[in-house]
This record gives sequence, C-alpha cells and structure tokens, in this order.
Amino acid sequence: MPSSHETRRTFAIISHPDAGKTTLTEKLLYFGGAIRMAGQVKARGEKRRAKSDWMKIEQERGISVTSSVMTFEHKDLIFNLLDTPGHEDFSEDTYRTLTAVDSAIMVIDASKGIEAQTLKLFEVCRLRDIPIITLVNKCDREAKDPFELMDEIQETLALDVSPMVLPIGSGSTFHGCYNVTNGDYYTAKTKGDAFDTIVETSGIDDAKLDDLVDSQLLEESREMIELASVGYSDFDLESYREGHLSPVIFGSALKDFGPTALLDLIADIAPMPRPSPTTERTVSPEEKKVSGFVFKVQANMDSHHRDRVAFMRICSGDFKRGMKLRQVRTGKDIMVHSPIMFFAQDREIAQEAGPGDVIGIPNHGTIRVGDTFTEGEQMQFTGLPAFAPEVLRRVRLPDGTKVKQLRRALEDLAEEGLTQVFKPNIGSNWIIGLVGILQLDVLKSRAKAEYGVEIDFEPITYNMAVWVKCDDEAKMKTFLSANVNNIVHDREGSPVFLAKSQWEIDFTKERHPDITFMKTRELVQAEA
Repeated sequence: MPSSHETRRTFAIISHPDAGKTTLTEKLLYFGGAIRMAGQVKARGEKRRAKSDWMKIEQERGISVTSSVMTFEHKDLIFNLLDTPGHEDFSEDTYRTLTAVDSAIMVIDASKGIEAQTLKLFEVCRLRDIPIITLVNKCDREAKDPFELMDEIQETLALDVSPMVLPIGSGSTFHGCYNVTNGDYYTAKTKGDAFDTIVETSGIDDAKLDDLVDSQLLEESREMIELASVGYSDFDLESYREGHLSPVIFGSALKDFGPTALLDLIADIAPMPRPSPTTERTVSPEEKKVSGFVFKVQANMDSHHRDRVAFMRICSGDFKRGMKLRQVRTGKDIMVHSPIMFFAQDREIAQEAGPGDVIGIPNHGTIRVGDTFTEGEQMQFTGLPAFAPEVLRRVRLPDGTKVKQLRRALEDLAEEGLTQVFKPNIGSNWIIGLVGILQLDVLKSRAKAEYGVEIDFEPITYNMAVWVKCDDEAKMKTFLSANVNNIVHDREGSPVFLAKSQWEIDFTKERHPDITFMKTRELVQAEA
C-alpha cells in the first residue's frame, strides 16, 4: 500500500488575467468529480463564477484576488488544487501560495502567447524549481500558430517544451485535439460543441481521421504534428521534475478540450510532495512526526463569524484531528480541534491529512503567515518572504467614532497579507503599503462589507519602503534618531525606512554603511 505522501498531488494554476484560469479550475473540479455541474462562466448572477472565486469583490470584477484551496480525488489520488490570484497586484499572495505546491499548471491564451504576468509568475516557479505543465487555452478561438506559441515559450522562458496534445485547426476551423503520446483524437459529435468523443487511432495517418476532419486541414495538421515530433524535445520525466522541460497541451477549457488530459497527466507525472527546507535541516515527507508551515491567513471566510483561518501545508507525518502541535515562534502547544479541509468557501472537518495536504486552522489572530508547527522540534521552514510595498497611502477615517473598527480591519487584513500596516513615529494616521493599486479597492470594499467602516486614502510624499536592520544596537539607535521623519514601524515592531526614490535610499546607505536596507523581510532577505 502506498504511503500517504505518494498519493498526493499538490499544484497551483498560474496565468495572466483572462487566460481562462477560472474556467479551467472549474472544469478540473467537474471532471475530477468534485462538483456535479460546472457553472457557466458567462451565465448571470450566482452561477457566473467558479467556486474558487467566493469573495464578493471577485464576483463583481470577475478576477481572483485571494488564493483558494480545493481538495478532490481522481484516479485514487488526492489532488490539492491551490488557485492563485491572476492579477499582478496580488503577486505577493501568489508567491506565498507557490511555496506550498509541488508543481504548477501554466495557462496561456492561444491568441496572446506569453504575457507580462505569466512571465513574472514563471520566474517565481523557476526560483523554486517548480515543475510546470503548460496548457495553451482558447484554441476554439482564433489563435497563433502552434509552432509560434511553442517557440515563444522556449525562447521567452528558456524552457524546453514537449508537445503532448496538439490542436486540429483553431477558431472557426477548430475540430478537436490530437494526443501524440497515445494516438487519441478528442473531438465533438457536433462541430463547435464541447468535447464528448474520443477516437482511438493507430497514429496521425490513420484513415479514420479522413472521415472526421476536412481534407485540407487534416493534411496541414498531419504535417504540423510530424514536424512537432522531430522539432521539439521528447518528454523526459527527470527534466520535467527538475523544472527544465514543460509538457504542452493545447485545448479549450470552455469547450472541455484539455481538462481530462491535464488531470491524467498530473496523476501520471506531477511530483508527489517534495522535501522542505528549514533553518535546521531538510524535512522529508516520509518522516513520522508531523510538521508544516502557514503560507496564508484568511479573515472572514464565513460572513456569519469573525473567524480567521490559517492555511497550513503539511510537510511530514500523518496529521490526526485533535493533535497537539508546537507553534515554534511562540513556543506554545496548541490542540488542533477543528482542522478544515477546503472546497473553496465550503469546508468540512478533517479527521486526518498527510504530507502535501493543506488544512485550515481556525484561530483568533494567534497564527501568522510563516509560522511553523511541529511535534516539538525547534525549526523554522524557510522561504516565505514579505515584499517591500510599491504603493504607499495614508488612511483617512471620515467617521472618527469608528477607530476600533478601523484598527480591527487593518490588523485582520494585514494578517492576511492583503496590506502592510505601518505606524508612524509622528502623527496618528496609519500608513498602508501595498503591492498594487487594485488592492486599495479591495481593502476599501472589504473594510465596509466586513467591518462596517468607510475608509479613504490620501497620497503621501514617500514612494518606497524598505526594512532596516543593524547588528550594532547603538548605531541602529543613532540611525533611527537621525531619520525620525522617515521611520515607521510594521506590525511586528520592525523599523521601516520610507523614501521618495531609490536615489534617496542609495544616498542614505552611503551615509550609514552599517545599516542594511532590505526589500524583503523574513528568513530569506535581499538587499535593496
């Protein structure tokens, strides 16, 4: 019988906004048996969004702004699908989510190719050597030439590609997709409809295809598939697992071409849970003792209760409900009475979970992003940074009687990672730091909907914020005193230097060579 970690496949879906990630997520859940009916993304009202986009602002704007976790079973394996924000203003949440997965699906729009956000997210995957399967989506619409798309992936991402499922036509001539690995031809009984038929062939030259595809298109497709077989790499499992090669599937999530092939490919080749680095040693998933780390905290998932749920990736051991775990940062043991398994907003109590699984731990603000939990061992999982914000604003409260609600909203949402909150040395107004402008709308919307407080924002004279540290306490004190107007403190009490420009940071660094200026904070830190 396989051990629990061998049966897990924990992966994320990454894409540029509008590449079809939400539709794909929904179809994977549908074909994986997790939902009975895939909701139509173009339908109105409640049916409009996939289950993963559960927050009100996501439904209104049609984008994912928080990471959701969905667990389902397929081929006797447990799939943990971590959905990530597609919008670049939420890249920090995405980065943290990618620390909790073992592989990724990269979704590319067939008419657009590699886009800016796809490139950013791919770079994050490359930093962590995360294996990637590529889905070229929306082949039922007018699309770029398959060779052009595959060449673009190879050249732009410096990643070998291995075509596995190729399209027969595109847009108005789209007939289906051909699986070069086993000869299956995916099509629809009625042209233009969703995928509902598999035709087994002996190869692309099989005469069966002559009756199913227009002759000129079939001739072009046969030539394209022959050229692809010699022009690109054969699939190599080791090269894929090391993050050097990406198998490519062409399809249309909306028309059901691709999701089933993708599920089977994840089951067959995606890695099981991998070892995880800590400050003390590398933790193997086969270890008997339970350990894990929190990569996300979400407030108010249930609108009826002011709850906070910490999302914890289990790295080793077989977790059982009611276990006592050590919160390494505080040194306190906590009993995990009501661990949650997720299906987007829906949840159920988890009786047990294994390496690679993500469980939710309800709490009242005692658990933070980056916290490590063990059965007593003193170690800290590494690689979960907080980024220096790129947008700074002062918070204005029109109704002065709602200071408590404002503080609660800012503290909760900062804990989630939606915003960073800074307390200035001079003046009483909070300053918030964000990765992108869109987060301002989300912050305002959620403060009103979840905390009943209206807030406004006003610009400040500073454009950059970096953490500062120094091993010499006296020199640090001198620096803070000399720059009192530029210094604020984050939620942890760590000092942060505000600057108008990179030039100001560089100038200040020259004057204070013993001070380290950091664009990321935590265990993995990079200088500004």
